Amino acid sequence: MSTRSLKTPASFFLVAGPCVVESASLLDTVASHLKAVCSELGIPLVFKASYDKANRTRLDSFRGPGKSAALELLAEVRARHGIPVLTDVHEASDCEAAARAVDWLQIPAFLCRQTDLLLAAGRTGRGVNIKKGQFLAPDAMESAVDKVRSTGNDRIWITERGTSFGYHDLIVDMTGIRRMQAFGVPVVVDCTHSVQKPNQPSGVTGGDRESIGVIALAALAAGADGLFLEVHPDPASALSDAASQLPLEQLEPLLRKSLRVWQAVH
Repeated sequence: MSTRSLKTPASFFLVAGPCVVESASLLDTVASHLKAVCSELGIPLVFKASYDKANRTRLDSFRGPGKSAALELLAEVRARHGIPVLTDVHEASDCEAAARAVDWLQIPAFLCRQTDLLLAAGRTGRGVNIKKGQFLAPDAMESAVDKVRSTGNDRIWITERGTSFGYHDLIVDMTGIRRMQAFGVPVVVDCTHSVQKPNQPSGVTGGDRESIGVIALAALAAGADGLFLEVHPDPASALSDAASQLPLEQLEPLLRKSLRVWQAVH
């Protein structure tokens, strides 16, 4: 699927799914719900889940069922539901294997300056979603885009996921959307990681789930091309990012509001 085909005059596009691959049943439940809702509303969908959550705070935190098993499960989601799939990669050596299973490779925010990783992802020919580092100004992302483009791959998004604001909070600068769109790529706003409260003494990241909708509506009002939402049937029991995932039942009402904002702006 091309970058251009995701965005239509009638709608933004949605990147959504659970934070991490927990089980086949969870992936199937979430993918089925997302596909049904997005089909009804006419919103292009990309399903997402991390196959290896390598950036957990604590050593004993859940990372996934194993790389090979998790990639097989994501490939099954793509085949069974007929929707494109995205997952993040942390090492250049993982890009080829991940690219065989999914349609989009995501560069984590804290790795967005890693040249070898960006080049390896670009060379697969898969779409590349580069998350903006919490430590970077929007203008600095042009260099990350240029690295992927140097491989001949122009299927690129940038995802805004908030900027560090002290030690325990993030803030989203909505003016960064148009500044990054000037690089000639769609800009997505991650509405769930943006409400995280990192660096907690417990080693478990907190979050302000009630603000997810505020970020989503503000992002579309500011001209974002897409929304990124981590969703879960029961966030309290999620094995990663429990405090910042959106309950699956709240997705459709939020998307309906979001469509009204999109239509008003466009």
